[in-house]
Amino acid sequence: MKFLLMFCLFVTSVFALHVTVVGDEVGNGKTTLIKLAKEKGIVFKTIKFEKKNIKIFLNPWNKSEYYALIPISYYDRPSQKSVQILYIQNGKTRYKNILLKIKDAKNKKETIHVSSAKVNPKLPKVKKRIAKEYNEAMKIYHTVTSKSYLHSKFILPMQSEITSAFGTARIYNGSLKGYHSGTDFRAKMGTPIIASNEGRVVLVKKRFYSGGTVIIDHGEGIYTCYFHMSKFHVKKNQFVKKGELLGLSGKSGRVTGPHLHFSARIDGVQVDPLQLTSLLNNNLISNKQRNE
Repeated sequence: MKFLLMFCLFVTSVFALHVTVVGDEVGNGKTTLIKLAKEKGIVFKTIKFEKKNIKIFLNPWNKSEYYALIPISYYDRPSQKSVQILYIQNGKTRYKNILLKIKDAKNKKETIHVSSAKVNPKLPKVKKRIAKEYNEAMKIYHTVTSKSYLHSKFILPMQSEITSAFGTARIYNGSLKGYHSGTDFRAKMGTPIIASNEGRVVLVKKRFYSGGTVIIDHGEGIYTCYFHMSKFHVKKNQFVKKGELLGLSGKSGRVTGPHLHFSARIDGVQVDPLQLTSLLNNNLISNKQRNE
């Protein structure tokens, strides 16, 4: 009887963790949300996914739970991957493992014709510029601000037709050069582009590939990006409100014509921006805030 009681107490302590996984079957390039109930005697430390330690944050909209975002790379193939939650319970380190099923998102292909100088740059100074801009951006994307700037749901950066979805395989001038890292919106020259949510502007720059670029840090590792702009209305380190004017659309960088390229990053990984914002809007924000 004593042994049975001790066994029951052990099982209760190990399996007391309340975990909700939104998207345990997820396509490549998408994001999974893990929600963890706030419980007495439990301190959450980190989530291990492959070789990464993913931070756990208190849900800014619901103080009774924690959350973490698991970004799935576009290059991940269909498979099962283990996610390990590390936490302290009553002074002891414990682990809980869950499985994610990665599915093929079955993205489309599209052919694009642009200047050959934009497809395979040869000049050393251009290659140096591209490398510098890439390293600068990756340093930003891998910076996880400890606080959240979000107070309400995300909105679209403009109301317009989507002309190219995230993940579409890109064939430039006959050669496969990767995939579409964001969502393109149809936009004539000079169309207003607004912030999809509150945050701090961390980059305002004209870049080789993305042209006129604005990047917003929404806190806790969430970034949105706005490419190919013709004019800026914000400056670096400026705090912006949701819906605030960032600038005007254009055709700068590697493009075939004027449009807005809208993208997102989580923990440095490019993810589908519309799936990410929908995930956050529908699963973290309270009903009251969702209607604001």
